Amino acid sequence: MRRIKVLVVDDSALVRQTLTSIINSDPQLMVTGAAADPYFAATKIRKEVPDVITLDLEMPRMNGLTFLKTLMAQYPIPVVIISSFTQKGSRQALKALELGAVEILAKSEIRNTKDHLEESRILITDAIKAANMAPVRRRPLAQAEQAPDASLRDAAGDMAPEISTPSEPISKIIAIGASTGGTEAIRQLLEHEPANSPPFLIVQHMPAGFTQSFAKSLDTRCTIVVKEATDGEIIQNGHAYICPGGFHMTLEYSLTKYRLRIRSGELVNRHRPSVDVLFESVAKSAGHHAIGIILTGMGNDGAAGLLQMRNNGAITIAQNEATCVVYGMPREAVKLGAAQYILPLEGIPGKLKSLF
Repeated sequence: MRRIKVLVVDDSALVRQTLTSIINSDPQLMVTGAAADPYFAATKIRKEVPDVITLDLEMPRMNGLTFLKTLMAQYPIPVVIISSFTQKGSRQALKALELGAVEILAKSEIRNTKDHLEESRILITDAIKAANMAPVRRRPLAQAEQAPDASLRDAAGDMAPEISTPSEPISKIIAIGASTGGTEAIRQLLEHEPANSPPFLIVQHMPAGFTQSFAKSLDTRCTIVVKEATDGEIIQNGHAYICPGGFHMTLEYSLTKYRLRIRSGELVNRHRPSVDVLFESVAKSAGHHAIGIILTGMGNDGAAGLLQMRNNGAITIAQNEATCVVYGMPREAVKLGAAQYILPLEGIPGKLKSLF
């Protein structure tokens, strides 16, 4: 089997050494080069083009975002961003996804200790394998970037009424699971949703420290309210709740209210948060009042949970292969018979509208 060639770009010698050790421990991967900054990386790419690049964002001489823009214009290679999870770092990482990066990881998750090395290895090697499967297109340097400065809700003026109130009855709950390519897919889906939509509960495989920035970014683009979920909150119509990275999210029903629970725990299907954990709780708590959607991503997380939702009376949807960045999670759901509908990404909002 041909091994996936990886170039590691990071200004920290310790991080380069740790990443190289972790990546080379997987028989499907091999580090073919390491660079301390983008200029050294460019030299190595000209000599040998890697299959995947791991890229730090904060580096001397040229930052990671500038390098990524140049790379996507000249050598469209799949990139896994490995960034610190400061607020600034998380915003930059999300911007990198918009510019063409495939996956993001937090440096805090690369812990070269006996207790955590195996978990770090799983996260890193899975991210690289997923990136290698993703199609990457050339992006001209002059390409316009969408960066709205204000929420669509603000366009109506500062005195715009609240789009939802806790007293509105919830007739449907929409649970969504995604991984590689999911940030863009979720954005495209939520941008179409009206202010009176049912609540969305979302698990996107993403490290701790990034989901808050992801939610804020979506909130500026959408009519509905998008926020990072908090433990114990009662869900409302017109809201989308993003599961915090590094935690699992479940749904409970009690005293006529649906409430979210956020907890830690072991990896489930190699992930925390896990789509299966959310879907199984929604199947139990909401039954036929739920809609389950599984989007692009590598692996099988969410397939069993979606089947449980369908068996409990929920409507279930899988994104089709043609519109997935990685057709892994939806494929496994389809193989299990968990999906009633297999739709292109752009067809899902219309289907939801017809179901409402």
